[in-house]
Amino acid sequence: QVQLVESGGGLVQAGGSLRLSCAASGTFFRINAMGWYRQAPGKQRELVATITRPGSSVYSDSVKGRFTISRDNAKNTVYLQMNSLKPEDTAVYYCNAKDPQFKGGKLVEADNWGQGTQVTVSS
Repeated sequence: QVQLVESGGGLVQAGGSLRLSCAASGTFFRINAMGWYRQAPGKQRELVATITRPGSSVYSDSVKGRFTISRDNAKNTVYLQMNSLKPEDTAVYYCNAKDPQFKGGKLVEADNWGQGTQVTVSS
């Protein structure tokens, strides 16, 4: 079982910065890819950024150049540095982590989610 605890959300003015953190704990063999997703009111959850264990990252077009994802494998922690924030970045941000598990004799990647942290950007 993987537990994910997020921190760092809050209220910020447009143009400001926030840094989100997400720490994985519990019983697991290894954490593979980690990422951040967000969900605004009335909208579907969408990908913000993901990062593989070796450190390759992918960003959504809407945050490219403004957000930076990083991780510390020794601490099983992923970070999201958010700069030049815009009101449209307002959402609940969820941490995701994938851990490999043997189920039914097969190796599968389980999806784990945090409880979410609110980010509000005022204009």
